[in-house]
Amino acid sequence: MAAFFAVTPDQERDATRLIELAQRGDKEAYASLLILAAAAVKRMVAHRWGNVAWADDAVQETLLSIHRARHTFDPARAFAPWFYAIAQNRIIDVVRRERRIGGREIGTDVLPEPPVQETSPAPDAERVRAALAALPDRQREVIVAMKFGDESVRDVGARLGMSDSAVKVTAHRGYKALRRLLGESRDGD
Repeated sequence: MAAFFAVTPDQERDATRLIELAQRGDKEAYASLLILAAAAVKRMVAHRWGNVAWADDAVQETLLSIHRARHTFDPARAFAPWFYAIAQNRIIDVVRRERRIGGREIGTDVLPEPPVQETSPAPDAERVRAALAALPDRQREVIVAMKFGDESVRDVGARLGMSDSAVKVTAHRGYKALRRLLGESRDGD
C-alpha cells in the first residue's frame, strides 16, 4: 500500500509550498491544497475499500482535521507523512463509526414491512357524539376544547379556571372513558 501512495519529490515540494502559503494566509494556495488532499483521500478509500457510501465522510473529516492542524505543519519536515497520518486516522474513525452504526441501524433501502395489526374499525361520528355526551361536563368541555377547538392546555385552563396539570388529568381521564365507551381497549389502561 505504501507504493500506491508514494509521493514524488515534485509532489512533495508542491504540497509543502502550498501549505506554507496557506499558513501565511494565501486562500488560493489553501484551496489548491485541499483539492489535492481530497483527491488523495478518495484514492486511499477506493484502493482499500472500493466504492463505499462513506468515502465523502472520510474526505470531509480529513479536510476538517487538516484545517484544524495546518498550523502544526513544520515546513522543515516532509508533507506526505504529516498528511497521510491525518488521513489514515480520519478514515479509521469513519470506518469505526460506520461499523457501529451498521451494527445497530437498518438502511432506508431495506426497511422491514410494518407488522399488520388487527384494529377495530374507526367509530362513526354518531358513536363519538354519543360517547362525548355521556362524559361528565368538565371532561367533555376539556376534550372538545383541546381536540376540536385546537386550544392549548394553558388556554383551556385559563378559560375554565383550572391548573395546567388539572386540565391534563381531566383530559386523560376523559380519553380513557371515551375508549371504554367506544369499546376500544388499550394496553396499560
